Amino acid sequence: MTEELIENGAVMPRIFSLALKAKEEMPSGEAKVATIGFFDGVHRGHRCLIEQVVEESKRRGLKSLLLTFPEHPAKVLRPEVEMSLLTTADEKAELLAATGVDFVALLPFTRDVAQLSAREFMAQVLKKQLQVEVLVIGYDHRFGHHRNEGFEDYVRYGKELGIDVVLANELEGGKHVSSSCIRKLLMQGAVEEAQDCLGYPYFLEGEVVEAFHNGRKMGFPTANIRVSTEKLVPQNGVYAVSVRLDNGTKAFGMLNIGSRPTLDNGSHVSIEVHIFHFHENIYGKHLRLSFLKYIRKEQKFDSLNELQAQLEHDREEVSQFLSSLPTR
Repeated sequence: MTEELIENGAVMPRIFSLALKAKEEMPSGEAKVATIGFFDGVHRGHRCLIEQVVEESKRRGLKSLLLTFPEHPAKVLRPEVEMSLLTTADEKAELLAATGVDFVALLPFTRDVAQLSAREFMAQVLKKQLQVEVLVIGYDHRFGHHRNEGFEDYVRYGKELGIDVVLANELEGGKHVSSSCIRKLLMQGAVEEAQDCLGYPYFLEGEVVEAFHNGRKMGFPTANIRVSTEKLVPQNGVYAVSVRLDNGTKAFGMLNIGSRPTLDNGSHVSIEVHIFHFHENIYGKHLRLSFLKYIRKEQKFDSLNELQAQLEHDREEVSQFLSSLPTR
């Protein structure tokens, strides 16, 4: 999947909300090929699995379905642990739309759900509510209470329940890709490595808010972005980014994430982008910032003149990087 495909969008799958003890079945009432996952980031590994679900559904003449959860299971099981996500719910829905899947079912991950054994989950949720006839799953995937059952157990339960459990192929090349690994890469500023795992540039999206205009005074006007609190913000530093406005306008720029130590900004972390060759008033508008390259770490300078000189150098480095891209 390319960034262009994400931006262009696709036909949205039909999304249904479930409840563990729902009296009614899923409205479609059609047999399905399904898989299960949280799909944070909808990375290359996820899409490899989803593509197999879609292909299998077409081969069998059934509908394709993804069963996912509005909140990460870890937030329910370990609420004291802070976790930032690669995608908000809306962003994940947008990315899933590009996979061509027919249905997405959202099941709130409650403690009742967590207590279900794998067999109970397959019987009560997959078979009864979702009419799943085929479950595509990776060999090392685990679900159910204590997660102590594996693929052979799922196959056995499936035979008892009338669900054909199919082993998914690994991502081509045998490379292991996971959301947790991508989060670690982003926290290190390794946005190019993260892009390789995601299959698209990692992005932040938010509203442009009023700030102190310090950048403008130095000849580097910036748009300050307020992003969702659940979204993972990469390591502090300077990045080359592409920019997309909510009216479809595209541009490039350099992004700074950090507490602006030279300006004594305290501990508050700001996300501000200097958009190249752009002079419009965009307060209150939404921007999407896609990370292309990590330029340098955040640092404190002895004077504003030193900071301005470094910003000039940063802009030149970002411009050189952009000019080296095969397509802009």
